[in-house]
Amino acid sequence: MTSSKPYILKALHEWIEDNGQTPLILVNTNYPGVDIPPGIASDGKVVLNISYAATEGLHMDSEGIGFSARFGGKSASVFVPMGAVLAIYSRDSGQGMMFEENNTPPPPQDGPKKPRKGKPSLRVVK
Repeated sequence: MTSSKPYILKALHEWIEDNGQTPLILVNTNYPGVDIPPGIASDGKVVLNISYAATEGLHMDSEGIGFSARFGGKSASVFVPMGAVLAIYSRDSGQGMMFEENNTPPPPQDGPKKPRKGKPSLRVVK
């Protein structure tokens, strides 16, 4: 089965937004593939506002979260792989969810499997 994390993250984001609050994510910036503006992380972590009001083109899928936002008055693109998201919570109420920290990226997807050569064989298992 695929990971439930992207589904939970999207649901909590929607729930926080629907309640008029600001969704924040805690990100492990040392995770491979994290693309954030330089200088915004502290101790390998950063909190990002992922509200619709603070982002442009917010997109969440099984790979990660991508959007554009302003940092220090300058627009920048951000990408956070799903494995780098440590938590999502409301800035206003603190309600949300922590995720298990995973410091290893998923293995690369292999291409289609090559068919086995030779004649198929069956054996009896008792």
